[in-house]
Amino acid sequence: MKDLSEKWQAGNFLEFPLPPTLLEHAEAYLADPDFVPAQPNSAATVMLMRNKPEIPTPYSLPTSEGKLEVFMLQRASTMAFMPNAVVFPGGRVDERDSDPRLPWAGPLPHEWARRMDVSEELARCIVVAAAREVFEECGVLLAGKDDHQVIDNLDDPSWAVERDLLAKHTKSFSELLLEQNLVLRSDLLGLRSHWLTPEFEPRRFDTFFFAALLPEGQVPDGHSSEAVIADWVDPSWLFKQSEEGKSLLLAPTRYNLEFLAAAKSAEAFVKEETKSGRIMLEPYRKDDETIVFRCLLP
Repeated sequence: MKDLSEKWQAGNFLEFPLPPTLLEHAEAYLADPDFVPAQPNSAATVMLMRNKPEIPTPYSLPTSEGKLEVFMLQRASTMAFMPNAVVFPGGRVDERDSDPRLPWAGPLPHEWARRMDVSEELARCIVVAAAREVFEECGVLLAGKDDHQVIDNLDDPSWAVERDLLAKHTKSFSELLLEQNLVLRSDLLGLRSHWLTPEFEPRRFDTFFFAALLPEGQVPDGHSSEAVIADWVDPSWLFKQSEEGKSLLLAPTRYNLEFLAAAKSAEAFVKEETKSGRIMLEPYRKDDETIVFRCLLP
C-alpha cells in the first residue's frame, strides 16, 4: 500500500473509476451548464472496529499485516441508493436527532461543531445520528449509565424491539436513552472524514465518517432490512475482493478503509483527531473520452 501521508495529502488529486450505473447521470451533468443539483441530506456513518482476533474470520487474509477488523454490511440489491455496495453502518439524520433532552456525556455539541466546522445544532444531530444508526443497523449501543461506563449486555429480547421502533421512526433515540436511564457516550466516537455526494447524483448525502471501538461485551449483528451480509472484515481482504470484481467499494468507503488498514491499532485510530475539509468528487472527461470521478483534496 502506498504511503498514505503522500497519497492523501492536501492538494493532491483523487481519481476513481465511475460506476457504470452513474454514467448516464454524469453525461447529462457534463452536457448541461444549467444543471440544478439535488439538495443533500445530512448523514453519519460509523466504522465499528476491533483489534484482529487470534483466530481469523472468514473475511481475513492470513498474510495481511493489518492490525484490525471493521464491521461492514453489504447493501441489498433492492436498495435505491448504493445497491450491492459494501458499506459501514450509517444513515441520514432524523429530525428528532436534534432533541435537546438527550442525555449526553463526552465532548459537547459545541466541541463537535468546532471539529466538524458546522453549526452546533447540526453537530448535535450528526453525532446522535451516528450513534442511533449503529444501534439500528448492527445492535451496538454507544451509551452507558454515566460518562465512565458503557452498557455491556444487550441480550434481552427487549433491545431488538427497541431497534425496530427506532427503525420505524416510532421512537426517538432520545426517548430510548431517557427510558433506559442511559447517556450517549460521544467520547466513544472519533471523527475521520467528511464527504459530499457528487452534484450530478439524484440522491445526495452530506456524510460525516466516524470511528468507534466495539464496546466490551457487545456483539454486532446484521439484523437490518437494508443488508444481506454483515460481518467483521479485514480491509486487505476486502480490497482484494474489490480488485477481483467480487465486492463493490465506493470511493468514500475505500478512502476511509485505506487509512483504517494502515492504522497501528483500533484504539489509536479512534483517538486520532482529524479535521479534514469536505471532499466531493466530480465527473471528469479524460482525453480518451472516458469519464472518471476526480477531485482536489482540501
